[in-house]
Amino acid sequence: MKKFVSAVLAGCMALSLAACGNSASSASTASTGGASEGSNGTTVIKIGGIGPVTGAAAVYGNAVKLGAEIAVEEINAKGGIQYEFKFEDDENDAEKSINAYNNLKDWGMQILMGTVTSTPCIAVAAETSADNMFQITPSGSAEDCIATDNAFRVCFSDPEQGTLSAEYISENNLATKIAIIYDSSDVYSSGIHDAFVAKAEELGLEIVCDEKFTSDSNKDFSAQVSKAQSSGADLLFLPIYYNEASLILTRADAVGYEPLVFGCDGLDGLVSVENFDTALAEGVMLMTPFTAAATDEMTTSFVAAYEEKSGGETPNQFAADAYDAIYAIDAAIQKAGVTADMSYSDICDALKTAITEIELDGLTGKGITWDASGAPTKTPAVYIIENGVYVAA
Repeated sequence: MKKFVSAVLAGCMALSLAACGNSASSASTASTGGASEGSNGTTVIKIGGIGPVTGAAAVYGNAVKLGAEIAVEEINAKGGIQYEFKFEDDENDAEKSINAYNNLKDWGMQILMGTVTSTPCIAVAAETSADNMFQITPSGSAEDCIATDNAFRVCFSDPEQGTLSAEYISENNLATKIAIIYDSSDVYSSGIHDAFVAKAEELGLEIVCDEKFTSDSNKDFSAQVSKAQSSGADLLFLPIYYNEASLILTRADAVGYEPLVFGCDGLDGLVSVENFDTALAEGVMLMTPFTAAATDEMTTSFVAAYEEKSGGETPNQFAADAYDAIYAIDAAIQKAGVTADMSYSDICDALKTAITEIELDGLTGKGITWDASGAPTKTPAVYIIENGVYVAA
């Protein structure tokens, strides 16, 4: 049984619940049952998605949107159960994410695939729990994203990423002295940081510099880089997102600081940062369960479909997470015998059990399983950026 909703999650419930949506009849259909009709006249199960498609984190939301759309199109093309997918922009903002959730309920959403980032996901999880709406986030990695029994995720949690990173660094003897730069105002970054520090201490790794910044001071990293350099750290751990990482790497290059750089899935997207010298990312290591450079049939097929749909862009881990999330929903729906005329609450009750009984061979792992905690079980992978592409470490 899951832990109770944390104080943070409960506090998110106080955010604005105003909905800008369609008629009340759509929400009524979702809550009381009655099949929804798609654009082609067939009955469909409506899946909603939420994430940033504008703003600083848009690369994540757009990747999730496209990855999910590809999965829905593939499944629908096979016949059988049909899905309709609608995605709402939240600009990586918790209050806007709740508004997006209410818009999707007005549309008739029966299942939520989202949200993309952790803070909005925690806020929306309070709403889906109260409504008994099944929710699976592809990439919301904070612990509280799955604090309720209706919520599941595809990615690793923040603490898991921190623990696994420390273990990998120790097992492979990557460093004798470690510096950390993290965002203390962000639950993703702080969650990884805290678990990493705890595990590093347990493993005997020496952390010689531990510097923080906040969302209000994430443009100039001169002080943090200077302290990391003067500490003699030969590995710089960055449990942060790619935009800030690009600035840190640029500053490190300017002062001649050349440590091994290790990060987590938030660094995915580093080589696509506008006006960033990608040569500075050479040798950067990151723990992420997917790379578009893999040569297996599932990955190459997905990459080709994504490039065609996006106009030539390369999919990142977030796109793969979303693809797997849709297939997990479909597998659980088939396992439970869910039909389009069921209410979203009845669907949620069915999927809570069914998802713990499936095994998924996805883009982000083979034999992925879930337990009642909402967390997936799968093997992590570490990649090195070489010539702008990910190569298995």
